[in-house]
Amino acid sequence: MGEIEVSRSKLEEIKEGSRYLRGTISEEIAAGGDTFEKSTTQLLKFHGTYQEDDRDLRKEMKEKGLGRYYIFMVRTAIPGGALTPEQYLTEDELGTEFGNNSIRITSRQGFQLHSVRKDNLKECIRRINESGRSTCGACGDVVRNIMATPLPYKSPVYDDVQALAQELRQNFVAKSTAYHEIWMNGEKVEESVPSEEVEPIYGKVYLPRKFKMGIMVPPRNDIDILTHDLGFIPHFPNGEVEGYTLYVGGGFGMTHGKDDTYPTLSQPLMYVPRDKTVQAAIAIVTAQRDYGNRENRKRARLRYLLEEKGLEWFRTEVESRLDFKPEDPKPIDLGTVSDPYGWFEQGDGKLFCSVWVQDGRIKDTGTVNYKSGFREIVETFRCPIRLTPNCSIIFHDLDPARKDEFDAILAKHGIPHADDFTEARKLSMACVALPTCGLALAESERALPGVMDQIDAILKREGLEDEPILIRMTGCPNGCARPYNADIGFVGRGPERYALFVGGSFRGERLGVLWKHTVTTDEIPGVVEELLREFKENRKPSEPFSDYWVRAHGGYETPRPEQFHQAWESIQGQPVS
Repeated sequence: MGEIEVSRSKLEEIKEGSRYLRGTISEEIAAGGDTFEKSTTQLLKFHGTYQEDDRDLRKEMKEKGLGRYYIFMVRTAIPGGALTPEQYLTEDELGTEFGNNSIRITSRQGFQLHSVRKDNLKECIRRINESGRSTCGACGDVVRNIMATPLPYKSPVYDDVQALAQELRQNFVAKSTAYHEIWMNGEKVEESVPSEEVEPIYGKVYLPRKFKMGIMVPPRNDIDILTHDLGFIPHFPNGEVEGYTLYVGGGFGMTHGKDDTYPTLSQPLMYVPRDKTVQAAIAIVTAQRDYGNRENRKRARLRYLLEEKGLEWFRTEVESRLDFKPEDPKPIDLGTVSDPYGWFEQGDGKLFCSVWVQDGRIKDTGTVNYKSGFREIVETFRCPIRLTPNCSIIFHDLDPARKDEFDAILAKHGIPHADDFTEARKLSMACVALPTCGLALAESERALPGVMDQIDAILKREGLEDEPILIRMTGCPNGCARPYNADIGFVGRGPERYALFVGGSFRGERLGVLWKHTVTTDEIPGVVEELLREFKENRKPSEPFSDYWVRAHGGYETPRPEQFHQAWESIQGQPVS
């Protein structure tokens, strides 16, 4: 393992002194109270939970002379988004017992429970594990949840993609026994052996920053393959997967107005045979482990290492860790990032039904009762489930003879058919943001439905309801809902204020540019209407918004960092119109 830089961030010291992620977590749970020490909250992320507070209550608590109302987000890692009926029902029950009576599908195919209190944290995590899933590695400086296309077609290719997701999870989940000891009442194990034996991939200080992986089946780009640190695209000329082309260096976190951080799309690195795919992934992750920036966490992702040392240097370094010679990347074809909605044959005589969920929030509103409806479906059909990267849900292995019964349950609970939506609505996505995310600068999940109502009205008035226009919103520039490669992306700058990015693509292969420094929530409909009217008046026949924008305004397939910086600098202080 390479030497760690002498100058390191504070978190590197916390990780090194944590005894492989133990810290004082057990002792602080036993001590009670509402919160953990600041350094402990950093270690908790590796265990799948974030300490937060309910920001809606801050003013009220302050007026009462009280401190903040501390709560926890608990995230479950679900490789490929695949759940058994029992695992789904466990999350549903925990959301009722310990959370805010909802479950949130994440943009990385996991589940999040919100508003869990400290005294319920251990019970919550224990029961998730007893269901056969885990929160370990859902957060923290490790390989995060492995994404994979969720479509449950019965074919060797789709089967292999899901199998690879499980293989990668098994190889990259932390090997320290700390997680089992703390949350599952496991017997304490003294791990005084060298770090390479405790954590053969991660070592004592784990990775410099989070590392994201995803696997797609072309051409549908439903996992946004170019946004990952490491993406896998299968090659299957004869219907069987022969190998994977690997893309590296995607990522979206940035800081408003700073030129040292920026979104990037990944680049092709190499092609590897199927039986060498996991070995290649380990080589890539350990190269990032050894050379990634451990001094400045804002520049600790793989994409910045590639900027500093170059793709060719990185390929040489990765090849030095392999026992075979990889080939050059194979060309890929990217289609829409969307999910298909409705009923489909899955290839074995059974059906799957893909159901749109508003921003992934499974809850009951009295009008639309996702939580009750989905629970009734799972209890009635005992069907397996896949979560999608667009925060929707797929129920599969369904008997065609029971299709009407299934639809009746959806109707009973007011769960809408996606056929009734504009294409833009079906594509839209927001991050959680307020009130639970501590990083949020603006609303997102609670704002986007109302914003889309107004945009839908414009689309219908202009006859554009069937146009695949990708609109995404986030509450801060970390970009969890992937706004930077959307046709239109809104990125929170402050209360009721967003930076507007335009010019990405519904295929996910292009970054947008900063179009307006700031737009308010009230201004969004008017700004979008201007964009749509220009598109309608000047497009070529059947030309989608994504292609029109680049033709009319210029653009680039994958902007280099300096191009993104120039676009940002050109707009400082004045909106572009």
